[in-house]
Amino acid sequence: MVTAAADLVPTSIEEKLKLLPSKPGVYLMKNDSDEIIYVGKAVSLRNRVRFYFQASRHSSPKVEALVNHITDFEYIVTDSEVEALILECNLIKEHAPWYNIRLKDDKSYPYVKVTLQEPFPRVAIVRRMQKDGSRYFGPYTNVQAVRQTVRFLQRLFPIRTCKRQIGPDGTGDRPCLNYHIDRCYAPCAQKISPAEYRHMIEEVMLVLEGRHERLLAALEQRMQKAAAELRFEEAARVRDQIQALASVVEKQKIVSFENIDQDIMGLAQAGELACMQVFFVRSGKIIGNEHFFLEALAGVEEQEIITAFVEQYYSTASFVPKELLLPEKLLEQEVVTRWLSDRKGARVYLRVPQRGEKKRLVEMVEQNAELVLKERLTREERARSRREQGLQELESYLGLDQLPRRIEAFDISNIQGTEAVGSMVVFEEGEPAPEQYRRFKIRTKDTPDDFAMMRELVYRRFARGLREREAGGEGGFAEAPQLILIDGGKGQLNAARQVMSELGIENIFALGLAERLDEVYVEDKKDPLLLPRDSQALYMLQHLRDEAHRFALTYHRQLRSRRTTRSVLDEIPGIGPKRKKELIRRFGSVQAVRNASLEELKAVPGLPQIVAERVYQELRPE
Repeated sequence: MVTAAADLVPTSIEEKLKLLPSKPGVYLMKNDSDEIIYVGKAVSLRNRVRFYFQASRHSSPKVEALVNHITDFEYIVTDSEVEALILECNLIKEHAPWYNIRLKDDKSYPYVKVTLQEPFPRVAIVRRMQKDGSRYFGPYTNVQAVRQTVRFLQRLFPIRTCKRQIGPDGTGDRPCLNYHIDRCYAPCAQKISPAEYRHMIEEVMLVLEGRHERLLAALEQRMQKAAAELRFEEAARVRDQIQALASVVEKQKIVSFENIDQDIMGLAQAGELACMQVFFVRSGKIIGNEHFFLEALAGVEEQEIITAFVEQYYSTASFVPKELLLPEKLLEQEVVTRWLSDRKGARVYLRVPQRGEKKRLVEMVEQNAELVLKERLTREERARSRREQGLQELESYLGLDQLPRRIEAFDISNIQGTEAVGSMVVFEEGEPAPEQYRRFKIRTKDTPDDFAMMRELVYRRFARGLREREAGGEGGFAEAPQLILIDGGKGQLNAARQVMSELGIENIFALGLAERLDEVYVEDKKDPLLLPRDSQALYMLQHLRDEAHRFALTYHRQLRSRRTTRSVLDEIPGIGPKRKKELIRRFGSVQAVRNASLEELKAVPGLPQIVAERVYQELRPE
């Protein structure tokens, strides 16, 4: 264990401390397993890093606990404090260090993407931003709400939903059904010009920005003009758009008459979980709100949590408002202000209101954060209680000598024996542990024999576990479950139990769960158990069985899809997935590629001349 006392600092660290520069940068603290446990930024690397190894200067239990685990550190020098802040955010996202405050599940937050780089842009939901010329809105935390928003926009504006590449002159194709039901203007068939379509996309973005009133005024003028020119169908369509938008505007609350863009933030904290609530104000109206959960060690100051959130959230946010209303001043607020201003391209103000209307707004957002956090904790406690009850019921119903803290479930998926696969899913303490799921390609035979396939699956799992334990391994296959579940009836259970006996594994309880009546089969008992339909034990077994089935079926479908999408192109050296896709896109089918001339093949972008000649030779009819 490394202590903060200067006389006990390891020699290698002492030498590194002497070489630290007095420049801005980022430092990465490591433990004895060479894992990065903390990432921080500094105006002066020398002063900041040396602080950790001076016991008299430690001011919090968090720092003491961190230092006790540091065995090495690295650092990266940057040109400025703002660059250090950006790099710190990226490294925290990449490594998720234990001692850093970090957004939970931030990689999965959805965005709404408008593909402005295309002549006829689309609106789609994506999971990450890219520098591809598109306009992004988000991130959001509720994917269902995002889907509803996109569906609303597609009803409101006839934007295309297909993924075809459509140039400025269309594709020459006939319009699809969406055109005939007024859900698309059919740019593929040149039913709308790029300029007209782009104008419609600009209106879509006004809705996504929350600037409905500007759009409503423009639509009102368009409706009156269409009516005056006796274009009544168009006027009626615009009227419907106005009514739909007006219903959205009615739900928005005016909070400011300053016509300003603001993000108002509030924090609630309980133990190692914190909730940041953000209300989005655009042109003086609340247009929506989102909440984000952060993992933070107990005892961490609120100021540190709020600072970490602002840095991590706005590093990926698609929009930075003019003003942020905060419950507390940030750490190094001047640096964060410069960074946000650079991102926005204009001055950004970070304010901590002390009185008046803005103070009341921050308090309102904090109250919402407390309610969301309380609801989350209550839900988690109920789920934990149900899981514990399920484990206790399993112990009682099955006559186990201990709670089944680790349960493994096995399932087979195939079609008449082809592309047969097996799955192993793991529940620990009653909840899924996806990182420990495993999948297997069955090697036994290509004829339907579920019992033989189950024997192979169980044998491979436990034989590998025995080898890893003999080698001194821990975790993974080396960790033995207290209970295993076989998807199937008595036959599948007997096949699994036979293999386990051959391997000398007798102390693991095995059961089978038949799908038809959810009958539980156990070894040495002729008749199945019928657990109470409302028991948490049965619910947990059903969850395990369904999860194993889902995992196996997903893998089976992947293999089957690869097999059915293979073509003669896959057998040609030099043709990989990208070149195959480009050939099919350009010619439309494998048969069309076969009929193409050598000159046409050579004209395919990214296809080397020698590969084009090889395709031509391989596909030529004899």
